[in-house]
Amino acid sequence: MSAHRSMVDPERAGLRVVSVTASLLLVLPVAGCGLFGAEPKPEDSAKTFLSAFAGGDTTTAANSTDEPKPAKELLDRVRAALKPTAVSTTVQQTLVAADDSTTASATYDVKWDLGAGRSWAYQGKLELRRTEKTWRVHWAPNVIHPKLQPQQTLALREQQPQLAPILDRDGGALLNPEKVVAVLLDRKAAGDLPKTAGALAAAVSRFDKSITQQSVTDGASKVPEGQAYTVVSLRDADYQQVKGAIYDLPGVRFSSQSRLLAPAGKEFASQVLPGVRKTVEDQVEGTAGWRVVTLNAGGTEVEALHEQQAQPAKAVTLTLSRGVQAAAEDALEPIKNQAMLVAFQPSTGDVLAVAQNAEADKGGSLALTGNYPPGSTFKVVTAAAALQAGAATPDTVLPCPGTWTLQGRKIPNNDEFDLGNVPLHQAFAASCNTTFAELASKLPADSLTNAAKQFGVGVDFDLAGVRTLTGKVPPAEPVVERAEDGFGQGKVVTTPFGMALVAATAARGSMPTPNLLRGTETKVVGGVPAPPPAIADQLRPMMREVVLSGTAKKLNRLGEVHGKTGTAQFGDGTHSHGWFIGFRGDLAFAVLIVDAGASGPAVDAAARFLGAVR
Repeated sequence: MSAHRSMVDPERAGLRVVSVTASLLLVLPVAGCGLFGAEPKPEDSAKTFLSAFAGGDTTTAANSTDEPKPAKELLDRVRAALKPTAVSTTVQQTLVAADDSTTASATYDVKWDLGAGRSWAYQGKLELRRTEKTWRVHWAPNVIHPKLQPQQTLALREQQPQLAPILDRDGGALLNPEKVVAVLLDRKAAGDLPKTAGALAAAVSRFDKSITQQSVTDGASKVPEGQAYTVVSLRDADYQQVKGAIYDLPGVRFSSQSRLLAPAGKEFASQVLPGVRKTVEDQVEGTAGWRVVTLNAGGTEVEALHEQQAQPAKAVTLTLSRGVQAAAEDALEPIKNQAMLVAFQPSTGDVLAVAQNAEADKGGSLALTGNYPPGSTFKVVTAAAALQAGAATPDTVLPCPGTWTLQGRKIPNNDEFDLGNVPLHQAFAASCNTTFAELASKLPADSLTNAAKQFGVGVDFDLAGVRTLTGKVPPAEPVVERAEDGFGQGKVVTTPFGMALVAATAARGSMPTPNLLRGTETKVVGGVPAPPPAIADQLRPMMREVVLSGTAKKLNRLGEVHGKTGTAQFGDGTHSHGWFIGFRGDLAFAVLIVDAGASGPAVDAAARFLGAVR
């Protein structure tokens, strides 16, 4: 708080003005008072003190006063407490009493740079007294600040704002700030380490089954000397349940902090939220508040001299839908094999859900980056390529034999079913491998590569918060390889994220750019040409037929669902992944179940998902 300048005329008050306005900005201290000429001047001593005060030379500053020892002690305490990055001072006016040449006063402005954008400025006052040889600052705590009294010092207090939450597209909380308590164990202070470890494990293992007496003992034994081992971090509500059992254990101590946690539990959207949290960790912190206060001899706050309120950050909003995410996770939960589901809003490209079951979580972010052969779901791309090349229309009659052999490679339909000659749309709905293998064999080597990119497969995205892959469709010069690629085998690999994008492109008519973090633009690496509008118009009825009369009739009761099933062989050919991709209205998605043996389990998961999303 600034001291007010007197409005009294100095000459009328019996004071003589001897110096005005000298700036001192982090300069080195002057050698000493009384060295400016035969006649020492009070303003010289004021400059010496303030220059040393600004520069952090507390010894010179203290020696410029008439009580060096207490002056240095307090100056050191204040600087240690405030930890200034810089201090600047400016002498405004020095006055000498007209009838007493042994006393003077000086007013000065001081500005503390306390780092992190914190600035504190006020006006102070010095009293100076003449000795036989020079002038000295008359020491009192109020030399540092007008309100600083004897037996007091200064302190800097910080106030951290509440972390901003991370919200879903509808404003529901995905991650909320919560107090988290870390339970720490100091093995040296624990005494009987196995006994203490056993008591800790007995209390907290309900929250983490992997915590045992042995794991705590081993963990505490491995940390460097003098460091504590973190046994577990608990939400405050969980900590309160076990506090009575662990609080007084020897060697056990605690630390707490605010963290963003998922209200629904740590597994909710586990392949998205941790990456997003890390991406926006600076953004959600806000600006800390701070105060400079006076403390009495007992360390109790007396008065706030300056205060800046904490400024919480704005909430971060994701495109995820909490409801769609929950429906996706619930749809996968009963499945024992690795299972994944990714959902988009085709009209905007918003990522609505990225879900995996617990088995898939063990393998990492498979829904976003796991490459798998797409099987017959890739026939959406093959059909688009054939339509664009003029090789067929939806009504072109083509052969669908039970098997088709090309250069010694036998390509079968599932169970070698044979439809004879049928229109392309019927071959698509029934998922004729032989039809699409022959179609692809007649297309140029890069035809499927180019069509795949139109639908997002093979396109790279820089998506804030997560790492994504879409797959690879290399040009196929060998005709056999091209034929295998035509029904999603060969060298074609895609991700659930990439195939969800295929479904979204079919629904929209052009590839939507994926979005996840509101206000952040997704970068698309390379240009992505859109398929001609007529192509998507022809594909959509074919995908609808899959549900009406083809391989996904189970979904017909769930509204106007369009889709494509897929069974993709891998390994030695005796195992198959199960796929389903599709859309309903403005919701597009892909389901993959690893080693499912057929597409049926993926269709069942899609039914559970669509049944829960309305």
